[in-house]
Amino acid sequence: MLTGSPRIGTTSAIGIGALVSLAPGLLPRTPGAQAILTALLIVIVLAVAGALRMVLRRWQFDINTRFPGVRRPLFAISALLIVGAAAQAGHWQNSLRAAMGTPPIGADYWLRCALGAAALVAVCAGIARGFRWVLRRLGLARSVALTVVAAAAGYLVLVPSFVGWRQSTYAAANHLMDPALVQPVSFTRSGSTESVVSWGSLGAEGRKFVTGQAEGPVRVYVGVESAPDLDARVALAIRELERSGGFARSNVVVAVPTGSGWIDANAMRGFAQRFGDDAAVVGLQYSYAPSWVTFLFGRDDALAAARALFTAVERRSAELGGHRKLFIYGQSLGAYGGSSIFADDADQDRRTCAALWAGPPAGQVYRAGATVLANSSDPVVHWSPALLWRAPDLSATRVDAPVPRWLPVASFVQTTADLLAALDAPAGHGHRYGADQGTALGTC
Repeated sequence: MLTGSPRIGTTSAIGIGALVSLAPGLLPRTPGAQAILTALLIVIVLAVAGALRMVLRRWQFDINTRFPGVRRPLFAISALLIVGAAAQAGHWQNSLRAAMGTPPIGADYWLRCALGAAALVAVCAGIARGFRWVLRRLGLARSVALTVVAAAAGYLVLVPSFVGWRQSTYAAANHLMDPALVQPVSFTRSGSTESVVSWGSLGAEGRKFVTGQAEGPVRVYVGVESAPDLDARVALAIRELERSGGFARSNVVVAVPTGSGWIDANAMRGFAQRFGDDAAVVGLQYSYAPSWVTFLFGRDDALAAARALFTAVERRSAELGGHRKLFIYGQSLGAYGGSSIFADDADQDRRTCAALWAGPPAGQVYRAGATVLANSSDPVVHWSPALLWRAPDLSATRVDAPVPRWLPVASFVQTTADLLAALDAPAGHGHRYGADQGTALGTC
């Protein structure tokens, strides 16, 4: 038996994990991010290999003793494949960086990745060995009992505690007062002294929204804490539009925020370029959690808020009469929520002058009559569970960087990792869209 060479399962696991982590992604990646992804995948595949090894031992089957001559050739082949994949990944990283106008990776990039990944895998392996030692000391019966107790405690205590901690963190971020933001003085802004919406209730993203450049459209915003329920918040938004002179403008834009309540300042710059001062933009916060959290656990709130606000603005505009034009815009989860208003595909042209959706999650928007902005490098546009077994439909995206070939499982893993850096991409790439969110809005 070749005791000096790695076991077949260990070599295979490290090779599979490393190769999947080096598959082409959508966005440039730092050495630290690449090291974490590689280490995480290796640890996961090692755990699967360990479980499989235990099952095979129950059947008195040891792959290492059955195929002793495979170990060293497998190790050499795996090493060569990893080196080749790293070289290809380096070329891919530089092609992405060239397209996005960022510096190429340095000579130390892969050294830092390898050292970081090795350190993380070693730490995880040490923890796993510690758990295994404890379980052996306890014996099978007590180990099973301890596992059941730990699982129950995790489900009943740790998970609710973690969820509560994250919710309190999001709430704290929503309450955070940025000293650089000054309460607006213009009567055309929510949160001013004349506003029916208090400055403190706007939330962190609402305060950023109303303190933009002094000129340009009326800016109306109602935060989650501005009123006790959705109906009251919608009514408050209508009152605020009337008070600020929003309905006196020729163009009214209903802007559906992202999950955290964010409305992109680039979109506002585009609206100012498109309409000048003759417009009002109104937004209604429905959550203060990040878009991905709201998309997974509270997307119905986005749909309900978008539908309620748009319907109320539409109704009040019709009551007031005149030649006012109504537009709707949403980015990310806001695009998903806003487009749901027109789910039958028949009402959009009749009820609005135009609609624009930017960076829709998984491309899930009703496109009839709408302008859709979707970067081919935006992982939000690509990501869905179906990416595991089929390629995404990118026919409506604008190609802003090289697009990787779809690979089963690997593309899902890479896109999931890229989600974490979707907003860190240069302007015009990833999940970052520009002033064309306003200027590309269609006409009646």
